[in-house]
Amino acid sequence: MPPKILIIDDDVDIRNLIEVYLVNEGMDTVKAENAVVALQLLENHEIDLIILDIMMPEMDGIEACIKIRKERNMPIIMLSAKSEDMDKIQGLTSGADDYLTKPFNPLELMARVKSQLRRMNKYSNVTNNLNESIIEIGDLDIHIDTHQVYVQKEEVRLTPKQFEILKLLARNKGIVLSIQKIYELVWKEDFSRSDNTVMVHITNIRNKIEQDPKKPIYIKTVWGVGYKI
Repeated sequence: MPPKILIIDDDVDIRNLIEVYLVNEGMDTVKAENAVVALQLLENHEIDLIILDIMMPEMDGIEACIKIRKERNMPIIMLSAKSEDMDKIQGLTSGADDYLTKPFNPLELMARVKSQLRRMNKYSNVTNNLNESIIEIGDLDIHIDTHQVYVQKEEVRLTPKQFEILKLLARNKGIVLSIQKIYELVWKEDFSRSDNTVMVHITNIRNKIEQDPKKPIYIKTVWGVGYKI
């Protein structure tokens, strides 16, 4: 079954343009002119990935992303007419997995969509196997095969990127990984020294798994070097 992509943008031309490229790649699409409609569509459709515009009337993309993340873990790629770092940080902090600035190259968007779907496909054939791989660190349980994380037996919902970062650190327990190393292993892209994406994601993970994010017991910062568990 082809992946189904939800396109949320108040600009009909952009919605239609994205749809053409997605359909040409063999994907199905569902379109929404605003976030309110999109939230309703999510109740009736099995969506594999969301392309979400930030600047929209009624409910902007940031608020929509936060609402979606409360219940769903599919990848979210944000689109924005703003290119400032703070806008990117705000988008990623709200739970987005990737961020693209308008005007964008449709081919680049397709590449990012495929990349996100490839990562999600790793967890598409999950079974209830009692021998699934589990990493236990104190009260933190990371279920590799089922893409689930528990803190004190309570499930914590992480985005795909957040899960990949946590899994990477957990599998290298005691080893300090640099920001560059984390970025290149998780995003499969060259790292830019001005990019603070990893730091934003680490902050988001800590907010979810740490009892006191300001005094983390799981993800430690090694100043000037990187992060470790």
